[in-house]
This record gives sequence, C-alpha cells and structure tokens, in this order.
Amino acid sequence: QVQFVESGGGLVQPGGSLTLSCVASGSISSVYSVAWYRQAPGKPRETVARIRNGDNINYAESVKGRFTISRDNAKNTAYLQMNTLKTEDTAVYYCNAQQTVLTGLGPWGQGTQVTVSS
Repeated sequence: QVQFVESGGGLVQPGGSLTLSCVASGSISSVYSVAWYRQAPGKPRETVARIRNGDNINYAESVKGRFTISRDNAKNTAYLQMNTLKTEDTAVYYCNAQQTVLTGLGPWGQGTQVTVSS
C-alpha cells in the first residue's frame, strides 16, 4: 500500500484559493482510487473528493463547484485545487488510496493544515 506526503496548506482569507499536493511512496498508476479527506477539530474525518481510475470523480456536496481533484500518475501525485474557500473548510487535509475496489485504505500521513480566516 502506498503512503502519501501532503503539502500546500496554509493560512488563506475567505474567498481565496490553495492547491494541495500529495506525493505517493510508490506508483499510483494502477491504484483503484485516490481521495482527499479532511478533519476539523472535534469532528470526524470526512471524504472531500475521490478520483478513480478512468477519471470517475466524486465530491462532497459541501465542496462541489469549488474544489477540483486530479491525479498525475507519472508523478505519483494527486492534487486538490480549492477555490472560494470558506471558514468551514478549515481542517487538516489528508490523501489516501485504495489499491483495489476490495481493499481498505493505506496508512495515513501527517496531513497538511488549511486555515481559512480573515
């Protein structure tokens, strides 16, 4: 199973944008799906966006139209472009992957903190 190192977080004002990256420890070209998750203080981790092989993509309702997930298999990297950020997007963001449709998630990385505040 691959593990990811996330980066790109920071402090941004409401309405601003950030692009997160996560680099995998191995190849993701045959990985079934890669997803971004987030966890805000005192709340459970939630799925933000998922991209499967064949570029089938799903988003949480709260981020639809604002966030875009992509993956570059050649670079073993996934991205999350976040636009029109809101204070409620503040959380630690993580990447993870399912190797196949039948397997669970891999180990969690450290995540990257996103803080949206004026």
